[in-house]
Amino acid sequence: MSEAIYTLEATVRSDKGTGASRRLRHDKQVPAIIYGADKEPQNLALSHNKVWLAQENEGFYSHILTLVIDGAKEEVILKDMQRHPWKNQVLHLDFQRVDAKHKLHTKVPVHFVGEEAAIKKGGVITHVVNELEITCLPKNLPEFIEVNVADMEVGQTLHISEITLPAGVESVELTKGESHDNAVVTLHAPKGAAAADEDSEEAADAE
Repeated sequence: MSEAIYTLEATVRSDKGTGASRRLRHDKQVPAIIYGADKEPQNLALSHNKVWLAQENEGFYSHILTLVIDGAKEEVILKDMQRHPWKNQVLHLDFQRVDAKHKLHTKVPVHFVGEEAAIKKGGVITHVVNELEITCLPKNLPEFIEVNVADMEVGQTLHISEITLPAGVESVELTKGESHDNAVVTLHAPKGAAAADEDSEEAADAE
C-alpha cells in the first residue's frame, strides 16, 4: 500500500453541531475529531474521496497515519469510523494522537497462512477471531499479526498464548489472566466425518 494513502490533508473547522456536519457532508467532506496526547480535541474536515480511497485498504485501520492539519503534521491512529448504513459514505472519523513514549491500545487484523496444508489433513478451518486487541509503543505497531496454521492437527485449537506476537507487542486479553486465553483458530473435522465416527463407535458398542 502506498505511503500516500496513510497521509491525509485536514483542515480545522470551527462550526460544530449536526447542521455543520451535514453541510460538510454535502460539500463532500468528512467531519472528524482528533484528541489525545494531553492536547485539546480539535474538530477537523477531510476530503471524502480521499478518505474513501484510504479506508478501502486494511492497513488504514491499524497503521500510524499522518494528518496534515493546515500544513502541520500530526501522527495519529484511527479509533472509530461511522459509515452510512447503505450509502458508500463515511459519516465521521475519530483520530487519536500518537505519542512515541506512550503505549497504544488498539486492534490489529489477523492474517492466517498455511491453510491449504492444514485443510489437506481433512479438517475445516474456523477463524474464531479476525483481529486481536494489543498494546505496544507506536514504533512497534504491526500492520497485522500472522498466524501460521500449517502444522495444526485435526481437532486442534490455537489460543492467543500460542500465537507468536511481534517484539514489543502484548495481548490485552492475556494481561487479564489465563481465563482470557481465548481461541483464535480451530481445525476441526467436517460435520459428516464426525457423525460417521459417532456411528462407528455406536456400532462397536452394540457388538
